[in-house]
Amino acid sequence: MTTGLPFDDFRTLIETLPGPDEAAVAAVRKRDATLTKPPGALGRMEEIVEWLAAWTGRARPQVTRPLVAVFAGNHGVTAKGVSPYPSSVTAQMVENFAAGGAAINQICIANDLGLKIFDLALEYPTADITEEAAMDEKTCAATMAFGMESIAGGTDLLCIGEMGIGNTTIAAAIFHGLYGGTAEDWVGPGTGSNSEGLKRKADVVRAAVALHASHLKDPLEVLRRLGGREIAAMAGAILATRVEKIPVIIDGYVATAAAAILHAANPEAIDHCLFGHVSAEPGHRKVLEKLGKQPLLDLGMRLGEGTGAALAAGIVKAAALCHSGMATFDQAGVSNRD
Repeated sequence: MTTGLPFDDFRTLIETLPGPDEAAVAAVRKRDATLTKPPGALGRMEEIVEWLAAWTGRARPQVTRPLVAVFAGNHGVTAKGVSPYPSSVTAQMVENFAAGGAAINQICIANDLGLKIFDLALEYPTADITEEAAMDEKTCAATMAFGMESIAGGTDLLCIGEMGIGNTTIAAAIFHGLYGGTAEDWVGPGTGSNSEGLKRKADVVRAAVALHASHLKDPLEVLRRLGGREIAAMAGAILATRVEKIPVIIDGYVATAAAAILHAANPEAIDHCLFGHVSAEPGHRKVLEKLGKQPLLDLGMRLGEGTGAALAAGIVKAAALCHSGMATFDQAGVSNRD
């Protein structure tokens, strides 16, 4: 039953998402059996091609317009001293992205990826989650809708990333709200917190989850009460890609928080998502286990910015090219096994 509230359309969408294209997967497997290599010789690369086929509906999947989308938001909880950096750094880093000076810019150049940066009202931080909900329902829903528009202009592979001082604290609060345990289970160093900073972060996460505890059985309430604009926008982008048959690569700890919200609402909602890497942030590996996801890379990274997802995109592009460009045994005049 709908109530006319802003989340209603999202609840309906989450419950009615399209599934994979099994015919395209079968076609990939049939062609793979004819390619000039032993069966299974490319390991997970072959699984990636099947994943691309399932979520694009293409029997010969290609990646020609990959895009990294980085969503930037600020958080009122930074006033509690959860980060060694001031919140002004978020806007400064957005300017750095625009100038081409960040790590994500270099990785996009190396892998020939498009890059879009989304400034989510940085001058208006969300509310302090230890004192009130981060957003009201209308604001959260509008931000999710904004995220859905991030794919306008077209892409065939979306890499999800973020920027926001204090947002590892926000992600930890979301995971604590969704999965329980202790605050310490989910808190990590983020941008470089020392032991005193880690204790402060854990105290903030504990206080926030306690304040909102009676509302945390609803994943969308977890999002609006404990989340941030960048996380809401990423959740919207993930939903939009599913509808538009666009596979997604999720970046690290904070980006995974957006996926975890959707997974809690519908465990099939992130089936079209590949997790680019496991972050050095301690809680990330635990979350991926909760989600039943195997990350593609493990490089000890914890930068955010979509960097892990962008690195993984290079592998995904290579997998697609291997499948579509490799000759069959007949084409190459190579003898197949008996």
